[in-house]
Amino acid sequence: MIVRGLYPELYKNPKLSSEQFYKNYVNTYLDRDVSELIQIKDKIIFHNFLQHLATLTSQQINYSDIAKNVGIDAKTVKSWISILQRSGIIYLLQPYSEHKLSKRIVKAPKMYFCDTGLAVYLAKVDNPDYLLRSNLAGAFMETYVINEIKKSYENNDKGFNGYYYRDNHQNELDLILIENGELHCVEIKKGSMFEKKHIKSFSQLKDSQYAMGISCIICNTEKNYAINREVYVYSVSCI
Repeated sequence: MIVRGLYPELYKNPKLSSEQFYKNYVNTYLDRDVSELIQIKDKIIFHNFLQHLATLTSQQINYSDIAKNVGIDAKTVKSWISILQRSGIIYLLQPYSEHKLSKRIVKAPKMYFCDTGLAVYLAKVDNPDYLLRSNLAGAFMETYVINEIKKSYENNDKGFNGYYYRDNHQNELDLILIENGELHCVEIKKGSMFEKKHIKSFSQLKDSQYAMGISCIICNTEKNYAINREVYVYSVSCI
């Protein structure tokens, strides 16, 4: 599912090649939508930018590093990322912050492709077995899970109050959801068996201004189970 992606056309026609679909999609996007927004003298550079960005899904944005790797300036990177946001190709997940935490949190947003199928096509890992063995497997699983959670809110006409957390001591939480005055932590992992020692990062927000609600690890377990009364382990199939 991660490799095929979730564009409606691919499900209306199961025989449609996803590789051909995304090839046509990218070419159409470059020739029509992008050309209307910016003047790109060399579309190959923009295509290279898309390919590089796809390998960074679920990572913090570093404009200077992207510029260096693609061979453009950081100002252009910011402009092109803004265009990708407006056209629904990517979105930025903002870092969670409270006044008492502001001195130690990392403030750069994380970038996610809105569809994993497009991202794996651009990153050239569009084979399930190859993706599973690659160092991108965790990033694409995280992208898929956060996309599905985000869509569940949007499809029910609810605001997606989602953030991530990372501080200067390398403590990290993949997703923080705020709803009805409660804060919920979500970790996304490739494994299946977890215990109390795996949720130490959840305690980073124990002094939050919000009450701590139910939190969870979403992973490849076949059976859901509880770590304690506040944290559960759920199968990715639940979303």
